[in-house]
Amino acid sequence: MKMTSEWVMILDEVDQLNEMIHASEPYLQLVEASNRVYSNKQLVQQIQDFSKMKEQYEDVQRFGKYHPDYSTIMKSIRAQKRALDLDEEICALRMAETTFQDLLDEIGVLVGKTVSDSVKVPVSNPFFSSDSGCGGSCGTGGGCSCSA
Repeated sequence: MKMTSEWVMILDEVDQLNEMIHASEPYLQLVEASNRVYSNKQLVQQIQDFSKMKEQYEDVQRFGKYHPDYSTIMKSIRAQKRALDLDEEICALRMAETTFQDLLDEIGVLVGKTVSDSVKVPVSNPFFSSDSGCGGSCGTGGGCSCSA
């Protein structure tokens, strides 16, 4: 592929878009929330403990209720997940992640529509899926929230 002046202009516009995303409020909130969570040693330890417990949970899932530690691990993972879910900093991080993902989804839909109205853009928020150009013939049986 040859680098033409059109490609250079497109790359310049991509750089501008990246700068705008990095200057956006959702991105700054995400960075701030992430810094608050990962600078808290107690939360980091809880997250690491939960990750280790998830590995044990996956092992238990292979054997089901016949695993010798089934009930202990199932109770423990639920308690750890609940403790993480109820933490204010973790909640703020999840909300910031969702807001930032919505921004990225909206940008993706806008870029897709610029290319063609028939471009199907995968998005995480069903609010944007109606604008993604899916006319109901995507083959997922309505799995993309289209009118299949």
